[in-house]
Amino acid sequence: MNAIDNLIEKIKETNSPIVMGLDPRYEMIPEIVRKKYTNDLEGISKAILEYNKELIDNTYDIIPAIKPQLAFYEMFGIEGMKAFKETCEYAKEKGMIVIADAKRGDIGSTAKGYSNAYLGKTTIGKEEIEVFKNIDFLTVNPYMGVDSIKPFIEDCIKYDKGIFVLVKTSNPSSGELQDLKLENGQTVYEHVAELVEEWGKEIRGKYNYSSVAAVVGATYPKQLEEIRKKAPHTYFLIPGYGAQGGKAEDIALGFEANGLGGIVNASRSLMCAYKAEEWKEKYSEEEYGKATRAEAIKMKDELNRAINK
Repeated sequence: MNAIDNLIEKIKETNSPIVMGLDPRYEMIPEIVRKKYTNDLEGISKAILEYNKELIDNTYDIIPAIKPQLAFYEMFGIEGMKAFKETCEYAKEKGMIVIADAKRGDIGSTAKGYSNAYLGKTTIGKEEIEVFKNIDFLTVNPYMGVDSIKPFIEDCIKYDKGIFVLVKTSNPSSGELQDLKLENGQTVYEHVAELVEEWGKEIRGKYNYSSVAAVVGATYPKQLEEIRKKAPHTYFLIPGYGAQGGKAEDIALGFEANGLGGIVNASRSLMCAYKAEEWKEKYSEEEYGKATRAEAIKMKDELNRAINK
């Protein structure tokens, strides 16, 4: 099945447009988990994996997808990447969609190498091997133009995978480049949105969305609404909810009247729910997974109310 159709089906099944960002900083992990392991790269990576699994165990039936950010695994070297790989495998076993947040983008041959690793297969002699076979989507950077994106699109078609292309990101300085005006009066982000819509027209699924999707931040609601109009067949990955300040009513601007059109990322607000004032009295540190579940239900209800208003 088309990758975006798979994602939409999972969103509909859980009635939840949420992706849980798994960006595990060491200090986020409860002391009760950390103290089980040695304080080195291997031990920290094992603690990360246990932490991630507990969060997945408590949310897989109410959250359709996870989004591990590669930087927080790469920083712990090979051991960290093992934790990333096993996290992805575990989430797939639980029936979740996996979005690898790597923001890859480079010249064609290098882009092909990245795509082989995360979406396609690596050829060794006469054998083709899936390296990270449990990944459904990859985030990519379009700054180098279509030849840096084409290898990913080709693998999306060949292997029923998907990509989320950076269009208008949630970070404070995104406007330094993305809001610049072109000669035709368009902003850079508007132009990129139109490119993404065009790049994805050959792999639209049964819901009329493409597996070439876009990253559009919740922290810029006006732009989110503009891009929704310019890219009607493009599904959105919407970061910036919660800790970054994005609100449910702002995020609703990125959705269609049918309740589809986007999946909303939350990382710190879910991962660190056990530290939040709202939950820390109800759940002990040992019950951090239950706190994450409670926060996920709250987020789900808030989003659905705003989207379906």
